[in-house]
Amino acid sequence: MTESKAMILGCSGLSLTSEEKALYRGERPWGFILFGRNISEASQIADLVAELRDSVGWHAPVLIDQEGGRVQRIRPPVLPRYPAGQALGDLYRRDPVLGIRAAWVMSRLHAFDLSSVGINVDCLPVLDVPVEGSSNVIGDRAYGGDPDTVIAMGRAAGDGLKAGGLLPVMKHMPGHGRGFADSHLELPVVTVSRDELETHDFPPFMAMKDELMAMTCHLVFTSIDPDNPATTSRKVIDGIIREHIGFGGLLLSDDSSMNALSGTIGERAANIIAGGCDIVLHCNGDMDEMLDVVANVPPLAGASLARANAVQAGFAAPDAADEAGLRAEFEAMFAMV
Repeated sequence: MTESKAMILGCSGLSLTSEEKALYRGERPWGFILFGRNISEASQIADLVAELRDSVGWHAPVLIDQEGGRVQRIRPPVLPRYPAGQALGDLYRRDPVLGIRAAWVMSRLHAFDLSSVGINVDCLPVLDVPVEGSSNVIGDRAYGGDPDTVIAMGRAAGDGLKAGGLLPVMKHMPGHGRGFADSHLELPVVTVSRDELETHDFPPFMAMKDELMAMTCHLVFTSIDPDNPATTSRKVIDGIIREHIGFGGLLLSDDSSMNALSGTIGERAANIIAGGCDIVLHCNGDMDEMLDVVANVPPLAGASLARANAVQAGFAAPDAADEAGLRAEFEAMFAMV
């Protein structure tokens, strides 16, 4: 593996342009992320994933947000539609054993689906714990409104992915559940005390702190750092994510093109690295923006490189499993609802 830069990039369409191939070859992103605009059919997805890896010359991580519900990038007819996290949480509240099993099985099915086209990272589980009145940007993506439910379901979801040979990315650390604005559009500000955050928002991330990857949230926590969103805040990343939560894995920013962040795309990228994130995530595939990102992101080095190498070492062969049996079991779980 050649030296990679501390970034994950998107691409614009169903296959790579010559300009994209040249950019990736020259600038060596550590990984890639796919969205709906990159999806038409299974063979096309597999070809695109292979093109992305060929452009950097190694088996780079390829990520996707395949949660179920509203956030499912590969949809019918290519892949089945899966329920949102809240539907799984509803099962858990009725029958905890069944709910945990459903979360595991759904993730194991995601792993079958995604590994068949070469994708090896799913940005799941959503560990945010929403409060009454918070923005619908999380909403039914969350397993529930209490930390215990989110912990139980999040663990099962992460374990199901790993059983299938994929790696999970916990999101959105240290918690997007109190965002009263959509961070894609504007900057949410959270004004509750640190004690309240430690009781309600941080526990799911603490429970899963040994996972290899997590993604930040673009929220300001005024009790910790009134001046900077978590993604660019040394106080949040060092003091909360690394020290209080105890997360030692690879920390990705949420998408750097979201409007909660200020400055040019290049300034955002520089601020993300300066704030303590290991990886800048840039999703929209816009060439001018990507050029601005690559100009402001360093090669992976030091602790960040060690964490990235731990991710590479963390990929494992899938456990044996009966795909048809698991699909039938999952359908039966939701037929009962």
